Amino acid sequence: MRRLRFVLLGTVLLGAILFSALAGAQATYRWVDPASGLTVFSDQPPPPGAKQVVKLGSGDTSGGEAQLPYATRLAAEKFPVTLYTAATCVEMCQQARALLNGRGVPFTEKILSTQEDSNELASKLKSEAAIPALFVGQQSFKGYEVAAWNNLLDLAGYPKSAPYGSKPSGAFAK
Repeated sequence: MRRLRFVLLGTVLLGAILFSALAGAQATYRWVDPASGLTVFSDQPPPPGAKQVVKLGSGDTSGGEAQLPYATRLAAEKFPVTLYTAATCVEMCQQARALLNGRGVPFTEKILSTQEDSNELASKLKSEAAIPALFVGQQSFKGYEVAAWNNLLDLAGYPKSAPYGSKPSGAFAK
């Protein structure tokens, strides 16, 4: 009788542990309610029209911004980084990518391939196009200059170095 009680108690405890592990893996959603403007956290998906929807704790840790440190995510939201390069830019553009990846900065890389692309960059720079070009939020810098790029990234709040295990960004990231 006593042995049976221990077996039942062990089974109940094992079931409780398994259930709590499954409950912990459930996704949580965060969004801004369109009616009140308040941020809502819920285990239910947001209603249609919700703004700034983020799915948290879905168990998918394969990549993206969910793995980024909080300060980096905040900087990336406020001051997204875009790197403009071209196929003809080899050494300088590799150095530019290395600097951004070395600091753990998530960035989008736009490779200029047509004259229209170059004209678009020139209009954004409000001068002639030069590559590589870096945009951090609304601020920009044409050409590659380590001190100037680091200054822009520092002012935006990006980290000085990449966290352990961070994955590279850009068009050639693997």
